Amino acid sequence: MKYIFVTGGVVSSLGKGLAAAALGTLLELRGLRVVFQKFDPYLNVDPGTMSPFQHGEVYVLNDGAETDLDLGHYERFTNCVLSRHNNLTSGQVYESVINRERRGDYLGKTVQVIPHVTDQIKARIRELSDESKYDVVITEVGGTTGDIEGLPFLEAIRQFILEVGPQNVVNIHVTLVPYIKAARELKTKPTQQSIAKLREIGLQPQVLMCRTEHALDAELRQKLSMFCNVAPEAVIEVRDVAHTIYEAPLMFHAEGLDALVCKLLGLQTPEPDLNNWRKFVERVVSPQKRVKIAVVGKYIDLQDAYKSIYESLTHAAASQDCGIDLKLIDAERLQDGVDGQLKDVAGVLIPGGFGDRGVEGKIKAARFARENKLPYLGLCLGMQVATIEFARNVCGIANANSTEFDQTSSDPVICLLDEQRDVTNKGASMRLGTWPTKIQHGSLAEKIYGSDEVLERHRHRYEFNMKYRDQMREKGFEISGTSPDGLLAELVELRDHPYFLACQYHPEFQSKPNKPHPLFKGFIQAALAHQG
Repeated sequence: MKYIFVTGGVVSSLGKGLAAAALGTLLELRGLRVVFQKFDPYLNVDPGTMSPFQHGEVYVLNDGAETDLDLGHYERFTNCVLSRHNNLTSGQVYESVINRERRGDYLGKTVQVIPHVTDQIKARIRELSDESKYDVVITEVGGTTGDIEGLPFLEAIRQFILEVGPQNVVNIHVTLVPYIKAARELKTKPTQQSIAKLREIGLQPQVLMCRTEHALDAELRQKLSMFCNVAPEAVIEVRDVAHTIYEAPLMFHAEGLDALVCKLLGLQTPEPDLNNWRKFVERVVSPQKRVKIAVVGKYIDLQDAYKSIYESLTHAAASQDCGIDLKLIDAERLQDGVDGQLKDVAGVLIPGGFGDRGVEGKIKAARFARENKLPYLGLCLGMQVATIEFARNVCGIANANSTEFDQTSSDPVICLLDEQRDVTNKGASMRLGTWPTKIQHGSLAEKIYGSDEVLERHRHRYEFNMKYRDQMREKGFEISGTSPDGLLAELVELRDHPYFLACQYHPEFQSKPNKPHPLFKGFIQAALAHQG
């Protein structure tokens, strides 16, 4: 078993997760079986209760784990299907250690960071060390070298390398080489200091991945090599990609990263076949046509809040040799009316969210899409607002609402799941993970999926109120997907509309570059047809 640890220095947001995912792509294409793990040093048990403004998107796995968005990169860039075992936070580590102490597992001992906390971290690495399944484990350490929260993870890695042998490990450090405009030169000192900090802890990177706005010349690479104690060929230039994050594997391969890592780990592998990946990137970069899609949300100003949705749209568009022009609309700006903001788009997508801020704007956007036969895709809350809009404006249920927004509503067409009524804790208590959906025969959904049952990932507390099913169906509101027992509405569509679909689940978590999710693919096809 071989291990790769990816750390970051100087500043945060350097793209460690993307770097790890892109390297995983290259190693997979060399025939290796790769698995990922993310260490997050924050004290939350998981990011499920964090605001998107704090943490970006919460990415949900098959087993219901609410995780960091980097796990989305891992699953999109490779064939991995991850679980809660692939994401570890300080909160989980300390919770586990304290629970063990209370049970008496450490009787007679003083419980300390070393060895008890570090042993727990190492145990999580070993959980993935199954040679019958994987050849390489890639572990990303969140945060920035020097953060006090991250020290136990780095110490655990130091111990782990000693135990498995340095010949089986590669340490990669993602760092920043800033350009000082006034001096017109790149500066290596921040990277030198970051490496010095790592070496104090006992870690010596073998590979430097240098985020930079300008090319690293031979002299600068030699300087980094000397001061950071890495081979010159292991100083990897990482420029901002020109068009799309999916260029990263191609860029890293051109820099020789995958060949270098295999050499350091003693792995004999063939050259990767990048033909299909290049074709996908070409379709993203140079599409034959373009389509404009409106995303109406409440976290529009934060790029990472809807990360998986934006990527799913890219995948679907590329499958049609089409580029995406996103029109990002803050739902609060539509509270008083659409005012022509959706007239120039070929489709409307309303993503998930929590709370009542911007909800009335989303309802108005859904109404505009319905009345103007504009392709519509609603995800989670996007299904709920479409339901409320239809109930109010087509069925004449004037007070239709969700109990999330109005607990005293006389017509709660959206209400709390029965299983949620006695829930008091907020963390990991929603309907989470993969659940089966039975697709109605003869529906548009069946045509799109090509199947009568699908598995989709969920993250919600509220659900369509089945008491209103018949009343709304009479007016053209079809529940085309339900739980196998028929008690929960999972997918709805409108009879007299070319493409108006909304689901309670999150299809964006199962889309990949060369395998777009059917609902997104169908949405883009409908948008292109609408555009003409």
